[in-house]
Amino acid sequence: MEAKKIRKTFIEFFESKQHQYVPSAPIVVKNDPTLMFTNAGMNQFKDAFLGNEEAKYPRVANSQKCLRVSGKHNDLEEVGVDTYHHTMFEMLGNWSFGDYFKKEAIQWAWELLTEIYKLDKDRLYVSVFEGDKGDNLAMDKEAFDLWKAIVPEDRIIMGSKKDNFWEMGDTGPCGPCSEIHIDLRSDAERAAIPGKDLVNNDHPQVIEIWNLVFMQFNRVADGSLKNLPATHVDTGMGFERLVRAIQHKSSNYDTDLFTPFLYTLEVKSGKTYGKDEETDIAFRVIVDHIRAISFTIADGQLPSNNKAGYVIRRILRRAVRYGYTFLGFQEPFLYELCDLIAANFGDIFPEVRQQKDFISKVIFEEESSFLRTLDNGLKRLDQIKKEMAASGETVISGPTAFELYDTFGFPLDLTSLIARENGLSLDEKGFAQEMEKQKNRSRAASEQETGDWMIINEDVAVEFVGYDFLEAHSRILKYRAVSSKKGKLFQIVLDKTPFYAESGGQVGDTGWLISEGEKIRVIDTKKENDLIIHFVDKLPVKADTLFSAEVDAKKRKLTMNNHTATHLLQSALREVLGDHIQQRGSLVNDEVLRFDFSHFAKMSEEEILKVEQIVNEKIRENIHLNEQRNVPIEEAKQKGATALFGEKYGDFVRVITFDPKFSVELCGGTHVPYTSQIGLFKIVSEGSISSGVRRIEAITSVKAENYLRGQEQLVKEIQEILKNPADLKKAVESLLSERNELRREIDSLHQEKASGVKQELLKAVEPAGNKNVIIAKVTLPSADALKKLAFELKNEVEMALVVLAADIAGKPQIAVILDDALISSENLNAGQIVRDLAKEIQGGGGGQPFFATAGGKNLDGLDHVVVKAKAQFLK
Repeated sequence: MEAKKIRKTFIEFFESKQHQYVPSAPIVVKNDPTLMFTNAGMNQFKDAFLGNEEAKYPRVANSQKCLRVSGKHNDLEEVGVDTYHHTMFEMLGNWSFGDYFKKEAIQWAWELLTEIYKLDKDRLYVSVFEGDKGDNLAMDKEAFDLWKAIVPEDRIIMGSKKDNFWEMGDTGPCGPCSEIHIDLRSDAERAAIPGKDLVNNDHPQVIEIWNLVFMQFNRVADGSLKNLPATHVDTGMGFERLVRAIQHKSSNYDTDLFTPFLYTLEVKSGKTYGKDEETDIAFRVIVDHIRAISFTIADGQLPSNNKAGYVIRRILRRAVRYGYTFLGFQEPFLYELCDLIAANFGDIFPEVRQQKDFISKVIFEEESSFLRTLDNGLKRLDQIKKEMAASGETVISGPTAFELYDTFGFPLDLTSLIARENGLSLDEKGFAQEMEKQKNRSRAASEQETGDWMIINEDVAVEFVGYDFLEAHSRILKYRAVSSKKGKLFQIVLDKTPFYAESGGQVGDTGWLISEGEKIRVIDTKKENDLIIHFVDKLPVKADTLFSAEVDAKKRKLTMNNHTATHLLQSALREVLGDHIQQRGSLVNDEVLRFDFSHFAKMSEEEILKVEQIVNEKIRENIHLNEQRNVPIEEAKQKGATALFGEKYGDFVRVITFDPKFSVELCGGTHVPYTSQIGLFKIVSEGSISSGVRRIEAITSVKAENYLRGQEQLVKEIQEILKNPADLKKAVESLLSERNELRREIDSLHQEKASGVKQELLKAVEPAGNKNVIIAKVTLPSADALKKLAFELKNEVEMALVVLAADIAGKPQIAVILDDALISSENLNAGQIVRDLAKEIQGGGGGQPFFATAGGKNLDGLDHVVVKAKAQFLK
């Protein structure tokens, strides 16, 4: 059975059991501060488990895209080394929200595996929670009895809390679980050692394929467990492992999920998979990582140097590095696998097919950039090797290895491999210490403690009224304290709120909660999953009272101006640049709008002006907002509504239209009633932010007026400075021409002076052994002149050792340059020499073994530099 058929069979089986199929949530998590990526199938149903919302369907099934490369679920370093860990994987799951429980979950799991997929019952084992004294939890006898009616008792394994009690996190819904394991070993191996003895012992052929979680408890902040008001089922079955079991393979990578990718790599690299363990690991890393990279880009997360973007960049660079080192790829190659991604996954995850070209271009640009970085890293490593040879060192230090890792993307194993090839060793302990320091810095910056919710009023359906009103009479449902290094805040949930929670690029509202003479500032509003959280710096004296919740109307209005302008901007960009334009991110607040979009060329001035012109025309047309709520999503798409890739939309959506022939978008943000309210639109910048993504920043309304007024005032001031010329442009051009001519004259004078200095220094050469030494204090106009002089002296004097102590515009600098032969014959190093001399000018520096420079603070120390250098080299 092919992988596509296996997935389809799973969905159809649970649809026959009255489950609603729900598409996968985006792999990149939004509105959940506890997660960076979707790492389990239940993530998108978190609010239903937490009781923050009512589940839309009592029974659900799906295949969820997951990524485990950060936090406690971090499988990255295992990927490729073994045959069953992955960065991106699919999690097949079925859920019950207060409907069926253990009996049906267990019976249906066994039915699907053995009767539909025809897995060998004799190879299957199940585990049951044995209980835990610490939590005062009894053995899960109900699950045990249900399994005993299906399988022989000797195939039931009692599992510890670690293996058979599933928890969402430190707090939240949790419960005992039953895992189903399969023994894929040969008959001879199975006869020698029972599979039961290898379950949960990391045997590569005895693996877990399905976990049935029975959620019945809630873990609160003090560590205690409380019964949930309703019980739920949450199951997760690793799709890749299931396919391996059904297709009778010994490795996930031998299944048809990966073999097309492996074959393509074999053709491109000229190497064969399965012949050598080192190259096999490289093959597995690449075919795994291309999936993670492609799916995250499709869901809107581009490689970058921050947070989720940094994780994706690290995965991509790991794949490139393995291809470069072990498969011989010197040019970009990953991007060529995007056609296979679209062909193999486009049916179930259409976004990778729809965005294939964009994904490919982003990956190509990232690969090209990293290959240049990799080349620079290898040059840096060559420099390190020369410095070590000169000093007689044989161990690459921990900080140096970490520099290669952090700056050039060299993982420890690559540095270690190159070190061994050159007869060197590596301080792995020192590297680990540097890595831990970085983790501690990151952890310290983000750590916060969140208390338990304090319930004031029993939960009811939270109502958002902010599209229609800026004020509402509200009651606090619950609150909790949040402590971090930035201080202590409180989070409040209201039963009715006009405050818009940060989402879709629009910032959260601010305002006030007012009651009985008390006025509490709402400093921000955010979403936590689907919960609207109001941030305040203090709690009201009386929490259980009626409040007037009032949004800061001025800020909201300016924010609405910018948000609507963003919609008009996107449509104008598509009109001017083409239909390939897709939103890749945005920021909308009361000050500015920022719009990121897919495009691979810098916009010309003419294109920017044309976009501005179109947007301002639409503003002057005074187009009325057409807002439709609760529109079936398929109907909205048929109307041509633009959706943002990476956003999770429900069955019903809100459609914002400003002229059905111009701008129709799915959007949850707030907008102006008429476009004329925006007043004026002005683009202030356009530039690249990452591979294939441009960014426009613009302003509207009063900000735009002030900007243009400021530009006008600037022109007037320049006119006054230039004595009000008749033609301002011509006057400025003339001024620039005069400046350039004067610069050329100054450069010529500098060259003459430097030439004179050089001639004097050539007369002052002093032989010392086999060296010709020049040590002098000089006055030069620039650092470039100092460098040029040093190289000219080296080229004209054989076996030169030059130390120049330079006064450059009142600032001290030192340059040291050596003939290449002196580095080995005299064991000299310019970098070490300049670092030692720089102490005399209270500075520091460095460079290459043959040339190095240093700057400092103490100009008077230049004389000491000369004395010290002469004492060292003119003995």
